[in-house]
Amino acid sequence: MAFQKFRGDQLFDGYGMLDQQHVLITTEQGIIVDIIHPDEAGDDVQKFAGILCPGFINCHCHLELSHMKGRIPEGTGLIPFVTRIIKDRHYAEDEILKAVEKAESEMLSEGIVAVGDICNNTFTLPQKLKERIIYHNFVEASGVVPAMADLRFERAVDIFKTYELHSPFLFSNSIVPHAPYSVSAELWKKVIHFPGNNLLTIHNQETRSENELFIAKQGEFLQFYQELNIDYSHIQPSGKTSLQTYLEKFLSDQQLILVHNIYTSPDDIAYCNSQNRDGKIFWCLCPNANLYINGELPDLKLFASTSVVLGTDSLASNRQLSILAEMRALRDHFPFVGTEKLFSWATINGAKALQLDDRLGSFEKGKKPGLVICEATLSACRRLL
Repeated sequence: MAFQKFRGDQLFDGYGMLDQQHVLITTEQGIIVDIIHPDEAGDDVQKFAGILCPGFINCHCHLELSHMKGRIPEGTGLIPFVTRIIKDRHYAEDEILKAVEKAESEMLSEGIVAVGDICNNTFTLPQKLKERIIYHNFVEASGVVPAMADLRFERAVDIFKTYELHSPFLFSNSIVPHAPYSVSAELWKKVIHFPGNNLLTIHNQETRSENELFIAKQGEFLQFYQELNIDYSHIQPSGKTSLQTYLEKFLSDQQLILVHNIYTSPDDIAYCNSQNRDGKIFWCLCPNANLYINGELPDLKLFASTSVVLGTDSLASNRQLSILAEMRALRDHFPFVGTEKLFSWATINGAKALQLDDRLGSFEKGKKPGLVICEATLSACRRLL
């Protein structure tokens, strides 16, 4: 059997940073064989300047919105941004498909090997069938009006079934709630109890107004509902933050990826920790999208004891689809975060969050996680396998 041998200035194996006295051995197909000392490696070792690491995991993306790159100005705030998405996302199908193909190619060039992708339609399916990236498709269900729950859920199920026709060989799928402010109690029940729905995600506390709505039925979301002619009279305040209101709706064995978390508080994290969900909650940060939409970031110190993963959000809210760029943004705004921690969030944590850690996220024998070389400054990377 022929082998490939790789050596960098450093090697991040998914769990820790190793020095240059380590050589990664793979098969020609990229399956991990071993990590050994250079003295044992023999000839034909490929040497690289920088950090070798497993392929990156993008836990939150909206690939279907790639055609909206640059169409919404920065700094609008979340509610105007969401309003623009709802009203302006409809373009010619060929334009959408071309943008999707280009965006996926960008992710490939940036070393991304797996994506948790939000789906409100099937426009991304033709590209996903090319099997260049591994996907978990999160089919979104949304609808505040209780009387529309059946119709909204049936639409989500139809999209789910279209993707499911190609599973389990190509990708896995879930039906998920869009956000706490956009799902009625009736729709919640249908989503949560959908058979096999064991991996879910939700946009969480992306704006202060979300908490205001749940605590006291106040804030900008009331105007948002009015502008869209949505009857919100049935919404009742809980006196608690959105996260502390909706978390109990999920089943205890469902794994959750909470996305954005800008207005998550220490009390919210303590509440999550008290809910007997050890290893079932992942906190997904999308810093460049947060800066694009709100100009704000979560307080990273709050997440020191949590399982953090990274996402890019969409090209409607980001200049690029690059996990390395998200790592740079966090490092630049939070210098106390070590490089090793950033790489773990971008690799093994992401693989665990998408339930793909049996084959991705680390250099363990038998896995095929991809291989990326990154400049030590995190300024650039390229995929080797």
